[in-house]
Amino acid sequence: MTTTFRAGPTKEMPGALRVFSNPRYCLYFAGQLISQSGTWMQMLASSWLAYKLTGNAFLLAAVGLSSQLPSLLTMPIAGVLVDRFDRHRVVLITQIFAMLQAAVLAALVLTNQLQIWHLIALGVWSGVISGFDMPSRSAFVVGLVENRADLPAAIAMNSTLMNATRMIGPALAGFVVSTMGEGFCFLLNALSYIAVILAMLAIRGDFSPSKQGSGSIKAELMDGLQYVWNTVPLRALISLLAFFGLGGMAYALLLPVFVKQIGGDANTLGYLMSASAVGSLLGALLLARRRGVVGLGKWISWSSFGFAAGLIVFSLIASFWAAALVLAFMGFNMMVQLAAANTILQSLVHDDKRGRVMSLFSMAFMGTAPIGSLICGALSNRYGFNITILGCGIYCLLISIIWAIYLPRLRLTIRPLYAERGLMGADESCRKPD
Repeated sequence: MTTTFRAGPTKEMPGALRVFSNPRYCLYFAGQLISQSGTWMQMLASSWLAYKLTGNAFLLAAVGLSSQLPSLLTMPIAGVLVDRFDRHRVVLITQIFAMLQAAVLAALVLTNQLQIWHLIALGVWSGVISGFDMPSRSAFVVGLVENRADLPAAIAMNSTLMNATRMIGPALAGFVVSTMGEGFCFLLNALSYIAVILAMLAIRGDFSPSKQGSGSIKAELMDGLQYVWNTVPLRALISLLAFFGLGGMAYALLLPVFVKQIGGDANTLGYLMSASAVGSLLGALLLARRRGVVGLGKWISWSSFGFAAGLIVFSLIASFWAAALVLAFMGFNMMVQLAAANTILQSLVHDDKRGRVMSLFSMAFMGTAPIGSLICGALSNRYGFNITILGCGIYCLLISIIWAIYLPRLRLTIRPLYAERGLMGADESCRKPD
């Protein structure tokens, strides 16, 4: 499937809302709104249940690792398959398997048969599904956008969707866990997939890749890796996210430890996760107002510094309201960093390699995060939560400094690619790089 973009901006709706002039995108957005809310419910309930069963930060991180490490291993292969097969069909199949996983988890908890090894095994199942789901959805959404000028808005609205559900899901999960138990969270998540499956069945169109792969999976995988390596901006952005995810996301997985330290419960965890989502939503809405990609490298730099500073401050606090404010600030900066990087990648990559590149993008951040979380879980058991998070903040600050030093060189490389793909207006092409 060749993605065809219309010239000039759409005029049906103002701002980021212009993407909703496309009925297919509306269907996709509505289905994902319900489904992702259920997914966030399950994530909170799983995290809380794991720590309740073990009381051990390392085992909590191990449960998280079980669901995320398989993504790291399967995403490169998934990216090749996404570039070979109909992306609509791949997304639909992953949603069905995700629904089955949630249903099995709900059945085990509701019948009082769940053990910690069940959480790990079902986490592996979930991780394999996610390894296919994330790159396929990233590539699929681009096919719903007919106007290149609307691509930043579509990506930002997807980020808005994710963070709106991060507010709804955890807050709702905290209430459900406190009143009815974790099993009902898993059951509600399984039911939520019905919405996205129906939406996907209603979407019509040709979502086949523009070029069918003729080589082996290994050859196409190596071709995708070589493409990213030889395209300096892609290589730089994916490397940044990989290093940042290694030390920057442990706080999210270890958040139940902090909640226990301040005497909170599942509701407290839900509210803190929702606070982070509020900041992320504001960051996504801010980026949704942009209609171009020029200058986003600077946004990535400032947001990286902001997140690192927030992480350092978070390591020094011990109260709910202070934590909520800092987590919102961190969520804002993390979303600006991720969405800006995603926008640049989606704008530069050739469509026949989009699945492979987006699998590497997802793998860089989501794949390295559980490894860092496992290390930080062990450090937290030995040195405490606060010292561990302080170390993570200092690490992210160093990565941010390296990125800021490298950014001027990256601008010289990326500007010709922007011009080649028609992403710069005449005024921008003559302007000093910002």
